[in-house]
Formats: sequence, structure tokens, C-alpha cells
Amino acid sequence: MSQPRIQVVLLPHGEGIELPQYQTALSAGCDVRAAVTEPYVLGPGERYPVPAGFRIAIPAGFEVQIRPRSGLALRHGVTVPNAPGTIDADYRGELKILLANYGSEPFVIERGARIAQMVIAPVVQATFAVVAELDDTERGHGGFGSTGVA
Repeated sequence: MSQPRIQVVLLPHGEGIELPQYQTALSAGCDVRAAVTEPYVLGPGERYPVPAGFRIAIPAGFEVQIRPRSGLALRHGVTVPNAPGTIDADYRGELKILLANYGSEPFVIERGARIAQMVIAPVVQATFAVVAELDDTERGHGGFGSTGVA
């Protein structure tokens, strides 16, 4: 698969903030940094859309998924509540990362801090057709937990 090219427009409050970057050669996600103009205190139970300071153009056939950084979730209880958040290829507004603090202490979002991961993923659009019956499977109508534990 060829490497998609993401076009980036920096916004004034994003000047001086590093672009998303992969931390290792085999990283699936690239880190996104906070483009807050001053530190923001995210209180316990609070949610806040953190500006990234740029807009992007995602090529057709791809999406951007926003995922939590595991270290923030483990150490502070700070995560992306709608993970993975999807950014569609036709969105052209500023990238913002919705963070939630599920921890018991306030968390300070500093300018330039790595706050989330961005994964570029291929997208397939389906068509839908109404039919009278569905084919049978081993699982059938089994819902939550129907495949057992282990």
C-alpha cells in the first residue's frame, strides 16, 4: 500500500508546535500535540476539545483515527472518550482532540504536550440492501458474551 500524503495548514496558534510525528520506525500512530495558548487545567470528570493548531486534508479512501496515549490514561486517567474518534476525508476544520479526565486529580494540558495518537487508516464504504432473510451462522442471534469466556 502506498503511503498517503496528508496536507497540513498551520494555524496562528499552532506556530512553533511540532507536526504529528511517529516516535519509532514501526509506530502505528503519530503523536499529536496541544496547541493551547496557555496551560489548561482539565478537572476530574471534565471533557475539553484541545486544539491541535492545524487543519488537514485526508486523501479519499482514508480516515484519521484519534486514539488515547496509553501513558496519559495509565498515569492520569486522561483519555479520548470517543476513541477512536474518526476524522473523515472531507473535514477541513481545525483538528481538535476531545480529552476527558477520568482521574481523581486535575491534569494540566501544557502547550506542545503530546496528548493523543493519530492513526491513518483505509476506509471502505459499503452499500446496503434490504433482504427477507440472512444466512445462518454458527453464532446466529447470540449477542453479548455469547461466544463464551476464555
